[in-house]
Parts: sequence; C-alpha cells; structure tokens
Amino acid sequence: MNAIETKIRAALSEAEGKLAAAVDAAAVEQVRIELLGRNGLFPALSREMGSIPAEERRATGALFNTGRTQIEAWMEAAKERLNAGAAKQAAAALDVTLPGRRTGCGHKHPVSIITDECVAIFRRMGFIVAEGPEIETVYYNFDALNAPEDHPSRDPQDTFYFGDGRILRSQTSPVQVRVMESHQPPVRIVAPGRVFRRDTPDATHGMNFHQIEGLSIDKGVSMADLKSVLQRFATEMFGEKVKIRLRPHFFPFTEPSVEYDFSCVMCGGAGCPVCKHSGWIEIAGAGMVDPNVLKNVGYDPEIYSGYAFGMGLERLAMLRYRIGDLRYLYENDVRFLEQF
Repeated sequence: MNAIETKIRAALSEAEGKLAAAVDAAAVEQVRIELLGRNGLFPALSREMGSIPAEERRATGALFNTGRTQIEAWMEAAKERLNAGAAKQAAAALDVTLPGRRTGCGHKHPVSIITDECVAIFRRMGFIVAEGPEIETVYYNFDALNAPEDHPSRDPQDTFYFGDGRILRSQTSPVQVRVMESHQPPVRIVAPGRVFRRDTPDATHGMNFHQIEGLSIDKGVSMADLKSVLQRFATEMFGEKVKIRLRPHFFPFTEPSVEYDFSCVMCGGAGCPVCKHSGWIEIAGAGMVDPNVLKNVGYDPEIYSGYAFGMGLERLAMLRYRIGDLRYLYENDVRFLEQF
C-alpha cells in the first residue's frame, strides 16, 4: 500500500465518523471543504498521482475514485437525515388545533367604487368605455373643442404645461375628440379618467381629481335625449326620489349648454349647509355638441348631432358617502378608508 492509498483510507474512516455525527448542514459542508474542496485532500492527492509507480497507478486510481464517490454518498445521506429531522421537529411544533390566522384583505378606494358604479350605469344605457392619454396636446385639449385662444382655461395659472408645449389634460374631453376622429357615427361612449388643474386644494377642490364624461353622436339626437340619460343616471345613483334640473350656461364645446343639478341628497331639497340652502347641488356640465367640434373631427353637423356631459367623480363620492372634505380621499388614512 503506497502513501496515497494510506491517506485515502484514513480520510474515508474519518469522513464516515464525522458525517454520521453531523448535527447541522455546516458540519457536512466542512467535511466537503476539507476533502473535496478546491484546496482539499482529494484534489491534492490527484496532483500527486504521477509520483507513484506505474504498476500501482491503476489500483490507486480505482481507490481514489471509489473513495470520492463514497464520501459524496455519505454527504447526501447526512443531508437527508438532517432534513428529515428538521421536518419532524417542525411538524412536532405545529399545533393543528390552533385557529387559523386571518390575513388582511384590501378593498377598492371610494373613488374607484363610484367610477365602477357610474360605468355600470352608463353601460346599461348603451355606452361603451373609452380611454386616452393623460399627457395631451393643446389641440386635443382646447383647439379641437372649440376653446378660443383667449379662454381662461388655457392660462398657465389654470393648466399644467410641459416645456415642449404639451399639457396634463384638464378634462377627459380629448378622449371624445380622439374617438370621433377614428370612428364614424353612431358614437356612444363614456370616458372616465384622471385630470389635472392648477387649483388650490381645499374641501371641494384639488389639483388632481377624476371625471367621467359622456358623448352620444347620431342622427336626430336632441336635448330631450340628454335629459333622459341624465335623469336615469341620477335615479340609479341616488334613488327614485332624486330630481334634476338643467340651467342655461356656457361651454365652448357645447351649444346650447347647461348646468346639471341634483336635488340635495342630504336634505331632500329642503335646504341645508351642503346645498347652501338652495335645495340643489351642481353635479355636471352638459349640452349639445357644438357644430364646430363636429366639423373639427370631420362630421357633417347638417346630418349628425349629439350631446356631451361631464361630472367629477370625487363630488359624487362625497355625496354618496357623506364626506365633508375632498382631501380625506387622498390622505391615505386607513381609519378613514376602512369605512368603505
């Protein structure tokens, strides 16, 4: 027996004892490093193999390979033993009679709830949902909607402008223009989405809020159609007792234009601080689409007519849930949001 064989047999005896007594994965890893690692015994013996006589080399090589394989098998057996022991301990520590732990579950934000309800109501009336970019061009946000160049809404004090002339949309009306450009009548859409304006945040205003706008274009569409849709929306959102009224107003993109009011859902129209004792709450702007807007998108106003409306979703959420300050919706106070 040469010196290499003597070292291999001694290493096998020592490894068998250490791996049988190993109590954790670190002890198994230490044996691997000492015997099979880059600077371990077996790589060193491999480099010495050329020094033994040629007639002994075959037998020594066979013992080398057998010994290495045996050590690897013992290591795997030790790992399996340790894993089985750990699993057994974990099972013993588990008390299956304990009650289960309830995990926290999130829910929709009140504005999201109102948005989904509005979309569902309008879908039942035949509208489909359309979306568009929040970063818009001046053309889609103002020019195509018949807003004159001196209109106050174009002022940088009211609208967020980028350095390249693009803007954060101040309304979801640009979605209507984009849809009309790409679709021939009839068109019947609602466009919910986030909009941005340079307002000073207070109890009823914010710089970032949500709108839902509607558009219907076809032959023979009239103000009566608009009123029927708005009345149906009001009753589905707040019940059969709610009333609506349309007041004359002005918007560049509709003619004639109206303001759309609900009878106060807080006091039933009797008068309270919420409705400023008028019995009515302003909800939306609406009207018949201006012929110039139809011409801008290639529709013939002599053939087609239509109506449009737009309302703030935060305002609807405040009325539905009796919220006195719009800022509560975005302060991320879990105590407030858990109520919904």
